[in-house]
Amino acid sequence: MELSIVLPTYNEGRNLEVLIPKIINLIEDKIDKLEIIVVDDNSTDETNKICEKLNNIYQNINLISRKEKPSLPLSIYQGIISAKYEYVMWLDADGSMTPIAIAELLEQQKINPNNVIIGSRFVEGGGYKGIEKDSEKNLLKTLRNIYNSEDSILAVILSKLFNNLLYVLMNIGIRDMTSGFIIGKKEYFLSEKIYQCFNDSDYGEYFAFLVYELDNNDIKMKEVGYICATRIYGSSKTGTNYLQLIKRGIPYLTTAYKIRSNNERNKR
Repeated sequence: MELSIVLPTYNEGRNLEVLIPKIINLIEDKIDKLEIIVVDDNSTDETNKICEKLNNIYQNINLISRKEKPSLPLSIYQGIISAKYEYVMWLDADGSMTPIAIAELLEQQKINPNNVIIGSRFVEGGGYKGIEKDSEKNLLKTLRNIYNSEDSILAVILSKLFNNLLYVLMNIGIRDMTSGFIIGKKEYFLSEKIYQCFNDSDYGEYFAFLVYELDNNDIKMKEVGYICATRIYGSSKTGTNYLQLIKRGIPYLTTAYKIRSNNERNKR
């Protein structure tokens, strides 16, 4: 297998310095060829220097520096179209999607080479911050583990709520509609409609559009549970209080409503 991994970044230099070596050391012997594409949204930290240093060591780190208006979805898409290998994976660069989880998705892709594999927090084996499978049904233990991780309990609760609503409204069968952790053949992501999923979105809601279009194209998708870790350094760009989190969540619900409306029109 030949794989391109896309890491969209904004001031994630310290995290890249930890994450990239771990990814390479864990999976380089599991695939034939690997490149890591860092798409940087005009960071003010030392992301550029760190990528240069890492490339001097590993010789497979490609840095793309965007100068346009910051955009998570378009950063990801620029990485996708720049990828030179058959399979492309993308994920957050903050360490929340661990190298072990990356290896698990990669293994499932090998077993299901024509499927798109989605890392999911909301299927069996998924969860947050070291919560074990047998503790998922224990709400108090789950909340205690989240609290001890120094992450926002509110963020976890709202994420679960929004995803449950998306699951019902969209009726596609995917539990983690805000995942942003995915691997599949590059060719699946190159159509004009797929591009519009990224271009018409401001933040993570692109993923719900993407899942909808993949489903319309009869591309099979499989969710694989993973434990979402606490970011290594820095603070979340999604939000740190309930107003910011709700503001981030509203576009997801608007997206689901648009998709549901499109489905109803197509059935007429």
